[in-house]
Amino acid sequence: MSYPPAYEEDDAHQRLQPWPGQPKHGSVRGRRRGRPRRGRRILAACLAVLAVVAIAAGVIEYNKSADHHAATGPLPVHLPTTPESYVGVYTNTAPASYDGITAFTSATGTKPDVVMYYSGWFVPFPTAFATTVAANGAVPLVQMNPSGISVAGIAAARYDGYLSAYAEAVRAYRHPVIISFGHEMNGTWYSWGYRHTKAATFVAAWRHIVRLFRALGARNVTWLWTVNIVNNTQDGAIPSPAAWWPGSSYVDWVGIDGYYLQSNWQFVPLFGPTIANVRALTQDPILIAETGVVPNAGQPAKIADVFAGVRLYGLLGFVYFDATDFKGQDFSISSPTALAAFGKGASAFTRPAA
Repeated sequence: MSYPPAYEEDDAHQRLQPWPGQPKHGSVRGRRRGRPRRGRRILAACLAVLAVVAIAAGVIEYNKSADHHAATGPLPVHLPTTPESYVGVYTNTAPASYDGITAFTSATGTKPDVVMYYSGWFVPFPTAFATTVAANGAVPLVQMNPSGISVAGIAAARYDGYLSAYAEAVRAYRHPVIISFGHEMNGTWYSWGYRHTKAATFVAAWRHIVRLFRALGARNVTWLWTVNIVNNTQDGAIPSPAAWWPGSSYVDWVGIDGYYLQSNWQFVPLFGPTIANVRALTQDPILIAETGVVPNAGQPAKIADVFAGVRLYGLLGFVYFDATDFKGQDFSISSPTALAAFGKGASAFTRPAA
């Protein structure tokens, strides 16, 4: 979750989608002291040799597997990048159920093109849910968050077992998937973000993940690098995302998160400075990856403002956060006028064919 100036958040989405705890690694208990017996030394040496041989064989097999998948996996899937193409939604039933998205479609008259959800580490790719998303003509957007995980460990390949299984599942899905790793990293509220994890470490982890997915043939992924709107009014409390930029060869789209909390907030001052920062880095397509309007900010007018802003800047579209966040801010659309404004705006977009 991202917030405009003078508002911070502490692990906002964890209450919507609780992450599993990280297993502890590397602890050794009950180790005996003293010199081992000769037989134990010989046995240990033999086991060490066998381990080296097994590891070498495993590396060879892994490389063969990667080459095989790169050759026989699905062809690269390129999502359309025409401006005003995507109207997406997040509801807090996803990915456990599609009911929230169905209710949103019924209320707004808008069938979303992107369905977003948040995924904790060690959570597998939800193939059944993703298949339902595809059957409804949409693309799943996964916010893969390393909550409580060593980002340096990701870069150092310590979690490649999990990531490889995830990549294999995505490849087998054979439909487009949008993946965003460690969103809002230029904010201070997540463990992988600003003032908690070095930007260079985040970049190394991002690049490692992308390389691994590509090596395993998961080329149906659109990589979405998602940043928080910048805030230069509080001594750089939310700085430019430039330090976290992984490079054009590792990013397909850029996501920007920002919300309307006051009636006088408008798209241009809210998102404009961040768009300028992004454009100094890349000309990649931009998606407003999270936005929402609280009711007392004037939902009908602000929803129309989102559509107008996307059109003004030639952006891909946006994902609406149709839910209540953990601080109690309610962004869900409920009034008839707000629902009508959403449906009217979506009808004017050039939507990709299902």
